[in-house]
Order: sequence, then C-alpha cells, then structure tokens
Amino acid sequence: MVKQIAAVVLAIGSCGAHASLWVGQAPNVVQGPGLAFDVATIKPVETDAKASRFIIMQGTNRFVAKHYTLKLLIAAAYDLNPKTVSGGPAWIETDPYDITALTPGAVRPAREEQMAMLRGLLADRFKLTFHREAREYSIYELEEAKGGSKLKPTAAAPGDPPALISTVYPDHLLLPARNATMAEFTSLLQRAVLDRPAVDKTGLTGHYDFDLSWAADETQFGGEIRAASAEAQAPPFFTAIEQQLGLKLEATHGPVDALIVDGVERPSAN
Repeated sequence: MVKQIAAVVLAIGSCGAHASLWVGQAPNVVQGPGLAFDVATIKPVETDAKASRFIIMQGTNRFVAKHYTLKLLIAAAYDLNPKTVSGGPAWIETDPYDITALTPGAVRPAREEQMAMLRGLLADRFKLTFHREAREYSIYELEEAKGGSKLKPTAAAPGDPPALISTVYPDHLLLPARNATMAEFTSLLQRAVLDRPAVDKTGLTGHYDFDLSWAADETQFGGEIRAASAEAQAPPFFTAIEQQLGLKLEATHGPVDALIVDGVERPSAN
C-alpha cells in the first residue's frame, strides 16, 4: 500500500499542511475592524526534523499553525519567500512554535483575513517591528512555454474559493489546483516549493483547474521533502510544469520587496 504523507502546502483559503501559502501582498499593518483572533495560545516546541509543519483552519473558527519558526510565520503572514526575510536574533530561524487561535464570527474567515489576524498576533505577542526595502535576488519568472499554456478554465462555481493542496507520496508529489489564478500559483511556488522568489510573467488572467505531478528534489520545500529516487516515474518539476501545464520557469535576477526585522521578542505568556 502506498503510504500517503500529510498535505504539503496550504490550501488557499481553507485548509492544508506544511509550508504555508497565502496569496496577495500583505500590508505592513492590520487594517479594518475585527481582524484579530478572539484568543490565541502560543507554545514553544522541541525542534523535530520529522514533524509535520502546517497552517490550517479546522472547522469555522479554529486556526492552527504547527511547528513554525517565527521567520516562517513572518513569511507566511506577509506572503514572502523565507529568503527575503532577514534580521532579528538567531532564534527566529531555529525555535519552532505551535499556535492555536480562535477567529471571531460565525463564518470561516477568508485567507487574507486569517493572515491579517496572524500579522496582528506577531505584532502583539512577538512585538514584531520591521521595515521593507527592495533588494536584488535570484528569482524565477513564470512564463508560457513555447506552444502556449495547456491550462483549462475552471469548472468551479462563481464565488468558490481557490484551492491548491500538494500531497507527498514516496515517489512523487501531486498538486491538484482548482479555481486558481497564475498569481496564486506563483505565490505557492515561491512560498512553499521553490528555493527563491517567483514572479508571474505569464500574462494569464483567468481561473484554472489543473493537476501537476512531479518528482521532488533537494532544492524544493526547503529541503524538508526527501528527494525522489532515480526510479521515480514522475518527471522533475521543471519538466513537469512544461509538459503538463505549458508553462516554464526562467532563472534570472530582479528586485524583491524584502522584509527586514528591526525588533522582536519571544512571545508573551498565554
């Protein structure tokens, strides 16, 4: 029997697991009324290389972040590749935390509302302060491949939330995407899959359904996913994205709006 491991990347807007993804450039401050958790528990945990790491909404009001360092929480909250977060004491990269929080209201909050609450939590409980500046990084640009994209328009109903959830199997990863834009897919790539920031240069503006399957290597998911064996039937990621989606990733350099931590404290007591 094939052993199925936890979902690897966060489902946009609802559930998922492992290195989280949230779409859209987050502001530096929480804006709007009610964008705060009703209550939140932050618990330091032992570092465990085998521990699952995920952000998920459980039901309508329970927000859970599991085994996240502060640096990865910042990257999740502000939709950044972790390499573009710098500064602060060494522990923000090494010490993991579990967070359990309750969101207000009778409706599950949308992804940006959840991340706004997380940004508020970081400011309130970790006393996070920072500034932004443009810095040059190695990046990937997502483009249409020669011959054009193979993406199919979504079959989702209007108003359905997008979802991209990747599941790890011993010999391949499977990413079924539903009602997803290229901006959302690119954000997933830079937040969870690739080892550098990514920029959407496809010019595609629709919502799409697609299934992407590939064999992981050591450069993906921060090295936390075991590389597939040489006998794996699925193709490498760069091959898969071109063959299955009609897209390609071009390595280049470019400016990225980086986040530099100016001040932070270990979280206040619950």
